[in-house]
Amino acid sequence: MGVTKTDLFTEKQNELAKVAKVFAHPARVAILEYLIQANSCINGDLVQELGLAQATISQHLRELKEIGLIKGSIEGVSVNYCIDPIRWTEVQNLFQDLFSGFPKILGCC
Repeated sequence: MGVTKTDLFTEKQNELAKVAKVFAHPARVAILEYLIQANSCINGDLVQELGLAQATISQHLRELKEIGLIKGSIEGVSVNYCIDPIRWTEVQNLFQDLFSGFPKILGCC
């Protein structure tokens, strides 16, 4: 989708697509799952847990941070990451609104 085409869609549709794109990489899903379980962690924890290079983990953390799903706080020489609960709920609601729009009546076209 070209940059000029996003104006054809609602703000909510563009936001959902942006968030879905971030969820589309399994490493980012794994990072989120780890953060849900651990509550918070530093980059090195994720490197050890996922087996990816530190630079790769950092790039995925940046993508998650850019859409606000995670936040980081500086602790000494490290950044401690956690899920932002307010943004998590907003994203959850975006997907829920989409999925709940489908009728529960079983059937096909």
